[in-house]
Amino acid sequence: MIWIPLLLACSWAPSEPQAPKRPNIVFVFSDDHAQAAISAYGGHLNHTPHLDRIASEGMRFDQALVTNSICTPSRATLLTGLYSHRNGVPVFNRFDGSQDTFPKHLQAAGYYTAIVGKWHLGSDPTGFDHWEILPGQGAYWNPVLYTAEGQATHQGYVTEVLTNLALGVLENRPKDKPFLLMCHHKAPHRNWQPSPRYAAEFSKRTIPEPSTLFDDYATRGAALHENRQTIARDLTRFDLKLEPPTDLQGDERNRWLQSVPDAVEIEVDGEKRVLVGEALVRWKYQRYLQDYLACVQSVDDSMGQILDYLDQHGLAENTIVIYASDQGFYLGEHGLYDKRFMYEPSLHMPLLVRWPGVTPPGSVQSALTLNIDFAPTLLAMAGLQAPFGMQGRSFVPLLRGQVPTDWRQSMYYRYYHDPGHHNTRAHYGVRTATHKLIRFYSRDEWELYDLVHDPLELHNVIADPDQAQQVVELKAELERLRHEFQDDDRFQDAQPPDGVDGSVKKLRNGQ
Repeated sequence: MIWIPLLLACSWAPSEPQAPKRPNIVFVFSDDHAQAAISAYGGHLNHTPHLDRIASEGMRFDQALVTNSICTPSRATLLTGLYSHRNGVPVFNRFDGSQDTFPKHLQAAGYYTAIVGKWHLGSDPTGFDHWEILPGQGAYWNPVLYTAEGQATHQGYVTEVLTNLALGVLENRPKDKPFLLMCHHKAPHRNWQPSPRYAAEFSKRTIPEPSTLFDDYATRGAALHENRQTIARDLTRFDLKLEPPTDLQGDERNRWLQSVPDAVEIEVDGEKRVLVGEALVRWKYQRYLQDYLACVQSVDDSMGQILDYLDQHGLAENTIVIYASDQGFYLGEHGLYDKRFMYEPSLHMPLLVRWPGVTPPGSVQSALTLNIDFAPTLLAMAGLQAPFGMQGRSFVPLLRGQVPTDWRQSMYYRYYHDPGHHNTRAHYGVRTATHKLIRFYSRDEWELYDLVHDPLELHNVIADPDQAQQVVELKAELERLRHEFQDDDRFQDAQPPDGVDGSVKKLRNGQ
């Protein structure tokens, strides 16, 4: 009667050790979303409950910075882990899809890879099993999306369309593979067209003004004075949603929409008022922020739908959720909209990460983190080594609440597009935890800011004798970083080739 001990032996035998299950990754990327427009960052402009949920269940990065604050270059950096001068996209250049990218490595390692939404790199995506992308900037309403097979028009509001497509990818993906889903929103990119629901809701709100809305740029050099991204001088009638006279048609109507109003007539309590000067600037600010924040609210709703899907289908515990934007944005600070300048509001991008079992809930990380770090981090999350040559560094240790002793204490920034669409002068610079040094090299002008005592960057202290040693040290650090990242000035006068604006070119059709 030997069957009893054999049976008992089998029942007592330890189970076969299981290899750790590789995590799924959902990466949601918005366009021009400022940290100040996420309530988890302590902002007072709006309430974003679903984005806040990622922060409360994961980690908020307070010092997540971009290396070139403009849409197309930041997307190339995301994919490659390289600075613009290394990935070939300093401005709106076409991205060479044959180069090494993190989705290719995930795909080769058995991940199902998909991207839906804004691509803006001028070439078809590579390294993705499924892609469905907007041409160029894409449209807010009834957007066209391209796939490997062709194109189709989708009825509805772009944020809702992209969310439904992303949920479709999750529903129809191969169930036997881990997945990478990248959902790239158009919103809240200019010209900030919200859904009717949120347009109506936010039109009734009065948005707090930043203290620097009427910054006069005293002590600053020519670059700020020359720029063409001010709320006062540069928001067009199209941006402000003003209705043209009914008798204007064709080119004349378009010229009216693209012009900047120096007076606006509004109705208040049944009486008509003509706004000019400071009153007009304040009104423009309200119109801009009302629309911008209304666009953000739909992005927050989208995040909620994706989180709900993961919960409802048992995916949440093994799925890393990342929310970021391609850069920050000016919400009236220094009287500006848009990005480009190395000043804090556009240098900072939002970065929220939830990694169940790894990232301490409700944690905050203040170590300097750059967008060159995305690619090596996403590979490390999947248990893969970053290829030699990527210039970023995995921030997985930061996600565990550990800051390596050799973590960076400074960062290098460079913006190339001079004069570009907003007459923003080319510049490079170095930022530490306490100071920022900027060189506008096309003007040979320097700016220095003490971020501890002047966090709003109102006082350029480059000529202050008390800062002389600080200037020497920062210039030396700037040159060290330029050498480390092999920035040899080959793109110093970079301009996009004629006709290239980051829109998709269908290469297979010879276009």
